[in-house]
Amino acid sequence: MLTVIVETADAGDRLPALLAALTSAAVEGLVREVLISGGGPPELLAVLREETGAELADDLPSALQAARSERLLVLPATIRLRPGWLAALAQHLQRGGQDALILGEGGLLAGQTYGVLIARATAAGLTRPDLRRLRGALARGASRLK
Repeated sequence: MLTVIVETADAGDRLPALLAALTSAAVEGLVREVLISGGGPPELLAVLREETGAELADDLPSALQAARSERLLVLPATIRLRPGWLAALAQHLQRGGQDALILGEGGLLAGQTYGVLIARATAAGLTRPDLRRLRGALARGASRLK
């Protein structure tokens, strides 16, 4: 099971849609917990926390420390997950679930958003972790899930 960490940055308005997409992953038994890092509108976060059971973390390092799973799925709130993303993730995890880049809609060259599937120990070992550094820490030849 995974811990999902959602980095909100300035995308609080997109957060409800992403959390709704993650609900199906929780129902399928792939997601253990969801942590929201980086803040956002307090009223919105309170409602989302109540409705989804997500926990709050001040920032990504705090979320990494609070995560209870050994595998992390770190996503920006701005990502638009592709149709079929859940099946691709489930298949990947069944094959061992090694490091992977999760591609959002839009195409990598078109400024596409992405997330990473990474080991908690690898992520926690980074100085000043952010999504770019997490991507750089992925194992060479990491899978790309669409």
